[in-house]
Order: sequence, then structure tokens, then C-alpha cells
Amino acid sequence: MTDIVARHAPPDLSRSAVPGLRLYGSDAQTRMIAVAYDPMLCLVVCGAKQTILGETVYSYRAGDCLVVSAELPVCGSIVEAPYRALSFDLNPATIAGLMLEIDAPTPSDQPPPTGIQVTRLEDELLEPMARLLRLLDRPGEIAVMTPMIERELVWRLLHSRHAATVRQIGSAESRLSGVNRAISWIRAHYAEPMRLETLADMAGMSLSTFHRHFRTVTTMSPLQFHKQVRLREARARLLTGLDGAAETGFAVGYDSLSQFSREYARQFGLPPGRDAARMRESLMVYGPAGSRAA
Repeated sequence: MTDIVARHAPPDLSRSAVPGLRLYGSDAQTRMIAVAYDPMLCLVVCGAKQTILGETVYSYRAGDCLVVSAELPVCGSIVEAPYRALSFDLNPATIAGLMLEIDAPTPSDQPPPTGIQVTRLEDELLEPMARLLRLLDRPGEIAVMTPMIERELVWRLLHSRHAATVRQIGSAESRLSGVNRAISWIRAHYAEPMRLETLADMAGMSLSTFHRHFRTVTTMSPLQFHKQVRLREARARLLTGLDGAAETGFAVGYDSLSQFSREYARQFGLPPGRDAARMRESLMVYGPAGSRAA
């Protein structure tokens, strides 16, 4: 697997020719950067990485896998190079369809899983991931084989230690699904004022239940999550150099430049202008960073 990933992965992330399959590679350690995770299964082939979600630090290395159950804003850095990894998107519709076929129990009354789970990879999951990867050397088989291997991968996940998490991803009535609806709204409307009561109604929960389950998935309160999404969007805007700190702060929903600068510096360690300059210098050293990495 290492050889195939090394041949097909550029020095940053790649979507690959196989739908849903992404490859990641770096030949050097990297500084901590803000990225976004979507629901996926990820396998580390070599090297090691750290990811921070809220105040929780996840460390993983060769032979480890991650299951991500929600759209999450995180910070990550490669701590051991060379680093190679691959991930495959977890499609809720595919999961739901297979759950119906195998009559898997619905998890509507269960608490949601944590947003990121790190374990050693099981052999039953390694086999279909390896076959997806080998399709990169057999492009004529991609269209026919990818859906078949995806079904097998999901089936094996539904019978693995990650079964509860995967069932919640696939169930429209699960607690995780309700939290994900709120997360999607926050990410799409980050510049707007946020009412917790509206989010709780959207998730189909009481306010106290919603707050508890949201923190379980994201390790943050809804207000903290909203602030993180705003600040990460501000950082991405500043990196382009098209707007200054004032314009950026107002664009992401802040009414006060001083509050924006204060919260930005608390999050990223420097005021907006100086941090943007540092990021541009870092990109010159380490190369471009994608919006999503594992």
C-alpha cells in the first residue's frame, strides 16, 4: 500500500480518480494548520499526525484508522514524516440503504458517538481499502468496482467496533443526524446571529439535550463551535490577501474589530495581519494546504 500511495499522492491532498478516495502525502513535518473533516474512514500508511478538536488531541500513526462522524473544524500537523494516508468518504445514503438490507437496528434513542474515533485498523477493513487503492493502477475497473467495494467496506464497518458510529451516520433519525443538521446550518450561516433554541428545534431535541449531545460530538459548546467556524473562515479569507482585518471581521459576522482581533489572537496566537503574513511564509516553506486533510 505504501508504494501505491507514494506513487499517486502528491505533496498535498489528492481526490484521486476513485470517487470518494483521497490520498495524502508529505515528506516533511508541518506546522499546525486549520482543516475541515467530513464523515470518512481514514488509514495511516506511514508517519504520524496530531489533530486537535476543541481541546482534545488525537494522535495516530501507521496502522491506525480514524472514523469521523461529522463535519468538524480541526487543526492538524504532521509530526513524523514521510507521511502517507488514504481516506474514503462515508456516504449516509449508502449506509442507510445497506442498513435496510441487513435489517440493522436503528440508533434513534442512543447518544451520539464522539466526532473522531482513533483505533488500530482491523484486517477486515484493510482488505477493501487496499482494493480501492489498487484501482488507481486499474483505471478501467474504477466505474464498476468502486460501488461494489464501497458496499463491502460499509458492510464490514457495520460489523466492526465502529458499528454504532456508522449506524448513527446512516440513520436520519439518530442523535448524530440531529447534531449534524445543526453543524451544517452553522457552517453555512456562520456570519449570522445564532439562536440555540432554533438549533435545538432543528436537531429535534430539547435545549439541554441538544447542548449535551453537541458537546459529545464536537467537544465544544455550540457557541464555541460557531466562533471556531467564524475564525477559521476569517483566516482563510486573510490568507488570500484580498481584504484587511476590518473587512474580514465584518464579513464573518463580527460587529467589533477589537473583539475580532482579540478572539483571533487568542485562537491563533497572533493578531490577524501578523498571522496572515506568517501563514503565507509557512506556505512558501511547506507548500499549499488543502481545505481538508487527514
